[in-house]
Order: sequence, then C-alpha cells, then structure tokens
Amino acid sequence: MTYRWAYMDHWRVDTPRGPQTQYANRRLMDDFVKQIAAVGFEGLDMFDFQVFGLTGMFGSIGKYQEYLQDHGIAKIVNLFRGIMYDPRVADAHVRGTHDEIVESTRRMLGMWSDLQIENLIVMPASLYTSTAPVTDDKIAAAAECWTRVGEMSLTEFGVRTTGHHEFFCAIRTFEDIVRFYELTDPRYVSFFCDTAQHCIAGVDPVELYERLHDRVSGFHFKDTRQQDTTGAYQHRPDAELMAPQTDRWFHEMGTEGGLVDFQRLVRAMDAHGYDGWVTVEHDKANIGGDYAESTALSMWYAKQVLGKVAS
Repeated sequence: MTYRWAYMDHWRVDTPRGPQTQYANRRLMDDFVKQIAAVGFEGLDMFDFQVFGLTGMFGSIGKYQEYLQDHGIAKIVNLFRGIMYDPRVADAHVRGTHDEIVESTRRMLGMWSDLQIENLIVMPASLYTSTAPVTDDKIAAAAECWTRVGEMSLTEFGVRTTGHHEFFCAIRTFEDIVRFYELTDPRYVSFFCDTAQHCIAGVDPVELYERLHDRVSGFHFKDTRQQDTTGAYQHRPDAELMAPQTDRWFHEMGTEGGLVDFQRLVRAMDAHGYDGWVTVEHDKANIGGDYAESTALSMWYAKQVLGKVAS
C-alpha cells in the first residue's frame, strides 16, 4: 500500500543569530518548504499556536495554505493542540476545567476554519508528575473531557480529535492507554501512534497498534535508541530535555540501533488496511544532528525500505 507522507514542523537551522525556525522570516520559510517538498513530502502537521506567526507573515492562515500548495505541499493535515495544562484552569483529569478545554479548543479551531484539517492531535492528560497517582477515575475524567471535545470538533468543524501519548504523559502505559480508549466514544476520539514515544515508555508501538488499529487516525514515525531507564518521565517541566540518561531521545527512521521495528509496523498497517497519512517527525534533531539531513534520510528510508515492504 502506498502512503501519503506528511512532515511535522519541528525545524531549526543555524544562522549568524543562532538557531532559528522557519517562522523567523520568509526566506527561512521558503527554504523549509522547498526542502520538504523536494524530498517527497505532500502534507504538513503543525502546532496550533503557529497561527499567529503565519497570519503575520502571510496575511491569513488560508493564504499560507495557498503558498504551500504553490510549492507542492497539498495541505496541512494535522493540527497539534498545545495546551498549557494547569489544574486551576485546564486539566483533563479535573472535571471542573472541562468547559474551558472545550471552549478554548473551539476558539482555536475557529482560527483554522479556512483549512481542511483532518485531525486535532492532543496529549490527553497532563504531565505524569502533575497527575500522579494515576487512578481509574482520573483516566475516566480525561476520557469524558476528550469525548466532549471530539464531539464538538467533529460536528462543528469536521475535524477528528485524536490522542497522542508522550512518554511523560500521565496516560503512558499500555494498560492505561487501552483503558483510556475503552472509556472514550469511538465516534469522537481516535488514537495517534507516536512510534518513538511509546518505545521510550517501554510500550511496543506495533503491539499497541494491533490492539487499537480500528481507532488509529495517524502516526508520527520517528525512532529512538533507548527506553527510559532512569524515570525520566517524572522530570519537569521538560522530561525530554532534562533526562539524566541522554540529551537526545529521537532519531530518524533507519538509525543504527533504533528500537522501532518500522517494517513490522508497516506490515501490520497493511494487514489492517490503513490508508491514511503517515507523518515523519524529528523532534529536537538539532541536538547532535541536523534537521535537513534527518529529513532526507527519513524520506529515503520511507521510499526505499518501507515502500518496498508496503508494496
């Protein structure tokens, strides 16, 4: 089966002013879009808060999509909701904050309403350290929250809400993830599989996909060389940067010593008839690496290795 490939918009380049993202200026944006289009990406995943910078740079988010299409990128596929969890204001395991989560998500989707986004990606719980102990009731509360959000996003905007579980998320183990989806309404809440995040948490992403394949609405394909063996998931505010065992968790597909069995995963995806987008992600690739190089290597692997498996 042939997949359409999207790129999650983590990106940094070294400049005389230090590392900068593509949102710093139009020249860097041109370089970024030309790079990902040249190696074969057709879609883009983005963070919701980028709407402000893109509106300033292009006049509107709709104009930015036109710009992408002029440069060979068909659409913005998925939008990652960057909620700043706070139990006093917005935290999925605190039922008294659910109204604010629903309403703030409605406002945010309204800002992107000119686009045909497919999925709203959310981390369905706060940091593990902010939620612990993780109880059945807290998982149930999160399920109630995102079912409400999912019903709103689908009925009002035609966008599916889908859960993405970082290794430091409160809902992080195989059992807790499965329980969360058992408690959500499958009409309104999907599962978004991040291969490296699950491996770091000690969860086999292929086994998890097999269990939840009928709920999957997308993937972030990236690799890792190690599981969390030091309780890094308990570090705050950023477990990815503050881990005592490594300064770089994430690597491109096909990296030497990678833990993710992408070929096995693609075979499982084909067996279950998955025909959606697949997103490549290079979170923090500039730590000991280079985004442009990682992007090219990943698309080579996607075409030359996974493409042959899928065919």
